[in-house]
Amino acid sequence: MEERIGFVGIVLDDLSAAPKVNTVISRYQDMVTGRIGIPDHQRESAVIGLIVCGSPERVGQMTGQLGNIPGVTVKSALTGKSRTPQNNTQV
Repeated sequence: MEERIGFVGIVLDDLSAAPKVNTVISRYQDMVTGRIGIPDHQRESAVIGLIVCGSPERVGQMTGQLGNIPGVTVKSALTGKSRTPQNNTQV
């Protein structure tokens, strides 16, 4: 299956959505290679940035689930270049 490297930006307009967002992200944790989260407690909002490596279909599934959470906005960008996943089995 082809994989692409990309970025997913998540904006929470309401911090009460954070548990649902984290639940979705944890379902796809095998794709997440980096994560940064910046809360803004004064405005009760936050921004989460994810570096992902996965098929466009799986990244789309994750962003679709995140985007269906009320108070959450999601944008993503993937590289145009696909790569075949490496088999990390050592001999």
